[in-house]
Amino acid sequence: MKNILFVASECVPFIKTGGLADVVGALPKSLDHEQFDVRVIIPNYMAIPERYRNNFEYVSHFYMDLGGLGSVYVGILTYQLDGVTYYFIDNQYYFGGSKPYGDIHWDIEKFCFFSKAALSILPTIGFHPDVIHCHDWQTGVVPVFLHTLFKDNPFYHGIRTIMTIHNLRFQGIWDIPTLKLYTGLPDWVFTPDRMEFKRDANMLKGGLVFADRITTVSGTYAGEIQCEFYGEGLDGLLRAKSGTLSGIVNGIDYNIYNPATDKDIDTQYSTHNYLKGKAANKAALQKELGLPEDPDIMLIAMVTRLTDQKGLDLVNWIIGRLVESRIQLVVVGTGDPRYESLFRHMQDVEPDKVRAYIAFNEGFAHKVYAGADAMLMPSLFEPCGLTQLISLRYGTVPIIRETGGLRDTVQPYNEYEQTGTGFSFCNYNADEMLSTIYYAEQTYYDNRKAWNNIVKRGMQQDFSWNSSARKYEALYNELGSL
Repeated sequence: MKNILFVASECVPFIKTGGLADVVGALPKSLDHEQFDVRVIIPNYMAIPERYRNNFEYVSHFYMDLGGLGSVYVGILTYQLDGVTYYFIDNQYYFGGSKPYGDIHWDIEKFCFFSKAALSILPTIGFHPDVIHCHDWQTGVVPVFLHTLFKDNPFYHGIRTIMTIHNLRFQGIWDIPTLKLYTGLPDWVFTPDRMEFKRDANMLKGGLVFADRITTVSGTYAGEIQCEFYGEGLDGLLRAKSGTLSGIVNGIDYNIYNPATDKDIDTQYSTHNYLKGKAANKAALQKELGLPEDPDIMLIAMVTRLTDQKGLDLVNWIIGRLVESRIQLVVVGTGDPRYESLFRHMQDVEPDKVRAYIAFNEGFAHKVYAGADAMLMPSLFEPCGLTQLISLRYGTVPIIRETGGLRDTVQPYNEYEQTGTGFSFCNYNADEMLSTIYYAEQTYYDNRKAWNNIVKRGMQQDFSWNSSARKYEALYNELGSL
């Protein structure tokens, strides 16, 4: 039995702002619990729903030195769910807000606290992990602490660490004096070969330098981030550590994302009755949104953050031409105000073709996955992407740019061999994207049998956590035997 500890800033079902929470929620319970004792540490945010918070059990509390900030309170709460033990670091000064994240300066201070507290509670809870699995910049200083301030304590000897990059763009960068104040780390840590980054301190870089292994969330992205364009200034370090870097594609929770049992959608369906099921959900979605209830028109959706990373600048360039074709477009998400305004404007000028749902509601998103014919994902970069995996599960054909996890999980349609699960384009170019959308439209309208087969092949793919969890288990076993 190996002990595995996840340390992360968010986790489904307790708190979620993005795909990180889905991974930290799904992977621990997908591991073989006969081989692994899996536990998770996250902050005790006030934003966690009371239906969970009211059932947390008090474990203990103590005071911990935090760099130059003095002695700070560390409370420990626990909760059991799906065979996994969760611990919640309690400190209302840091985690009492209405949202898990806020100002980057404040976030850096509170996640320095959280990272040190996560290590500090281990003797109190009596858990000695063989492997600590850290996620993104918010936990980047965990491996740094382990190899510096905690290295002389025999309790922590033999612990290995994995640093998983969910999105390299976010790194936790602030000035060196402030990071010294918040962490109490020695001066030698803040050098160019360790945490120093362009004369500042970089929390994620620290984790990458000190971790025993680095993973990211798709094989293609693992290669991309070693190149300057995608490397966000850390490509040289990642090339130097390429021998310890690997990509393992994320999965999705097939209990949550299952059109055969999903209570959020109008009509449940599977591969056996997907044509009727998709048609019923499309009609229900069109009715709810006030779109013309036309079963034959192609309905394209985007469920996304409205940012440049997601290819919204490409969409902006071609949207006038796109809506001239015979389609309906449904956009769900929030983000950059200029893109929110763009889709609201398009809804006003094309009320029979465009709907902008400028909010995010998980239940409504499920309705869109079930009711749309195609899902557009023209990302500039995409470490893994969960939207295309959910779309495939619900029989909604992805139209993607070939980058990161999108490239790894969507097989382009080949009309001659009748293979593929979606449509794709290579270059980050708006006209190339539009040509690919037109090709998808042509297939939808002129060769519906081929389209339906694309839908069915997509639904038959297995992107549950079964395969990816086995790969993580192999990595844990490898590290645990070092």
